[in-house]
Amino acid sequence: MADYGFDIGVIGGGAAGLTVTSGAAQLGAKTLLVEKEEVLGGDCLHFGCVPSKTLIKSAHVYHLMKNSKQFGLPQVDLPPVDFREVSKRIQSVIGIIQKHDSEERFCNLGAKVEFGEPKFSDEYTIRLNGNTYSAKKWVIATGSSAVAPPITGLDKTPHITNREIFSLDHLPKSMIILGGGPIGSEMGQAFNRFGTQITIVDRADQILGKEDKEMADAVMQVMKQEGVEFQLNASIEAVRDLGTEKEVVIKDIQGKVVSLKSEIILVAMGRGANTDGLGLEDIGVEFERRGIKVDSRLRTTRKHIYAAGDVAGGYQFTHAAGYEGGIVVSNAIFRLPRKTNYTFLPWCTYTDPPLGSIGMNEKMAKAAGVDYEVWTEEFKDNDRSLAEGESIGKVKMLLDDKEKPIGVQILGPHAGDLLAEWVAVLNGKVKLSTLAAAVHPYPTIGEINKKIAGTYFSPKIFSDRIKKGLKFFFHLKGRACGPEVCEG
Repeated sequence: MADYGFDIGVIGGGAAGLTVTSGAAQLGAKTLLVEKEEVLGGDCLHFGCVPSKTLIKSAHVYHLMKNSKQFGLPQVDLPPVDFREVSKRIQSVIGIIQKHDSEERFCNLGAKVEFGEPKFSDEYTIRLNGNTYSAKKWVIATGSSAVAPPITGLDKTPHITNREIFSLDHLPKSMIILGGGPIGSEMGQAFNRFGTQITIVDRADQILGKEDKEMADAVMQVMKQEGVEFQLNASIEAVRDLGTEKEVVIKDIQGKVVSLKSEIILVAMGRGANTDGLGLEDIGVEFERRGIKVDSRLRTTRKHIYAAGDVAGGYQFTHAAGYEGGIVVSNAIFRLPRKTNYTFLPWCTYTDPPLGSIGMNEKMAKAAGVDYEVWTEEFKDNDRSLAEGESIGKVKMLLDDKEKPIGVQILGPHAGDLLAEWVAVLNGKVKLSTLAAAVHPYPTIGEINKKIAGTYFSPKIFSDRIKKGLKFFFHLKGRACGPEVCEG
C-alpha cells in the first residue's frame, strides 16, 4: 500500500474547501489545505457575499435617510457619499470575519495550511513552492472568477469586476453594468442609491434570468422608479476607451444601434471555473469552462479526487458550496455513499426588496412539464409590512397535482429570512396543514408564510358544503349580517 503524506488534501480556502478541511481535521484525518491567495476565506469573503451585502446595507441606510419624510420624519439634506468611507466599513467587516477563517484556527483544528499555486505532478501529488505533497484523496475547491466575454474592444478597455468594485477610491458618476444577473442587479441598485447613474445591459428579456419572470420584472420596476436605466434584449457590439469615459455600443431588438457612455464599466456576465494551472489535463480529471465534471457524490473522473463549490460548475452559492463540502466529508472520510440533492436548495438575490426562491418556479415547472397551481399572498396585506413601509411584493407558492408544495418564491422584505421556514417545511416534508395551524407571533412579517398556507385551506374549510353540513347537524342559524340579511 502506498504511503501518502496526508489522508486528504484540499485545494482552495473558500466555503467548500474550509468546510472539508474543518470536518476532516476534526474527525482525525491528517489534512492539508492549500490556498493561492494570501489569506483564507475565498471569493465570498473578500470579493462576493460579505462585501456586497455590507455595501448594500450602507446603500439601504442612505436611501432611507433620503426618504425620511415617508416615515413622518423631517426631510434631510444629505451630503454626497464618500465611497472611501463605505470601502473602509466593508474592509472592517471582512477583517472581523477573517479571524474566523484564519490560518491559526485551522491549525488548531489540526490541519496544515500552505499558501501558493499548486500543480498536480501525478494524481496523488502536487508541487507547491518547490516542495511535493501527497495525499490519498484530494478535493479541488478553487472556486470561480468573473468571465470576460468576447466583446470587441473589451480587452483594450479598462473595466472592473466584483474583485475591484468594493475598493474603488471614489464614487463613480456613472456606470454601465454588462449583465443583469444577481451581481449586476444588486450592485446596480446599491450604486444608484449612492448617486451613481446606472445603466444595466442584458441580452435577455428580463433581469435575473433564472427567476420567475413576474417577480424579476417587479424588481426591475422598483429599480426603474429609483432611477436605474435598462437596456434589455440588447446585444453588445463593441466597447471603446474614450479616456475619461468608456463607450458601450449596443444593438436593440429592432436592430437600432445605440451608443452608451459612462465613467466605469462593470462586467457581470457570468463566471468560469478556476482550473488553470492545476495540471488537471495531465492526470485524467475532465473539465470544461463551466466546471469540473463530477458525479452525484462529487467525485471527478479520478474517483479519489473530488470537486466541490463553484469549480464543480453547479449552483454558485456559498451555502451550496458548504453543503457540497459536507457531502465530500461523508464520502471521503466516513466513506458513506452520500449523494447531492438540490431539489429544495434555497437562494436569494439581495435587491430591495429581495427575491428569494426554493424549489421550482413557474418557468422551471413549465420546462419540466409539471402540472401546478399558484397561490399568492401580498405583503400589502401584512400588518407588520405596512408598519415598516414595505408594501411591495408577494409570496408565490406552487402546488403540484397532488396539492403538495413544489416551490416558493418570495419578493418582499426579509425574503431570505422568510425562506428559512420553507427550507424546514419542504426539506422536512412538513404538511401544509401543519404550517397553517402553527402559531406565529404578531405582528411579524413571518406571518405571511402561515397566511398563504391558510389561504389555500380557506376555500375548503369555509365551503358551502361544510356550512350546510354544520347547519344540518348543529342547527346553525346562518348569517347575522349581509345583503340578504340586512337589506330588509
